[in-house]
Amino acid sequence: METAVFLAGAAICLAGAFGVILFRNPVHSALSLVLTLFGIAVLFIALDAEFLAAVQVIVYAGAIVVMFLFVIMLLGVDQQDDITVEHLKGQRPAAAVAGVLLLGGLVAVFLTGAITGQSSANAKIDDLTPNVEQLARSLFTDYLWAFEITSVLLIIAVVGAVTLARHRRDAFIDDDPADEIPGPEEVTS
Repeated sequence: METAVFLAGAAICLAGAFGVILFRNPVHSALSLVLTLFGIAVLFIALDAEFLAAVQVIVYAGAIVVMFLFVIMLLGVDQQDDITVEHLKGQRPAAAVAGVLLLGGLVAVFLTGAITGQSSANAKIDDLTPNVEQLARSLFTDYLWAFEITSVLLIIAVVGAVTLARHRRDAFIDDDPADEIPGPEEVTS
């Protein structure tokens, strides 16, 4: 039964992840992200981490994706951006190099853990302490800086999106008074 739940959760996660990458419409990509986050919640439930599953659904699938959709709608999804090859010079090779470096780092971490037999988790699991309390201790002691940096990055992303949206809106405003349509009191017969 555990294997079937894992395979179902993994399939849901992979389908959603491929949807995020392959869909052209950003709204569809965000909804695929919701599917991925629900799959992760299923995997958390299979690991008896009910609190993490609830947080996954409420915080990530709820609040974070709604924030993404808000930013997408604020920036406008009905406009087609003109991305030419000139704008992309050097970005694809840089992305390929970054991807290879990331993959190499992940493989190195995996091999180091497999060779030494050590896991990357610092927290000790205690069956007598509830998992919510263990998670809180780990989150606010060992991973406090990662937690705080993530919150700052989310705030920066929202401020940047609002700034971009305001800049785009200002570019479409015409300040020439000669182009204005006269009101009924200005029309003379």
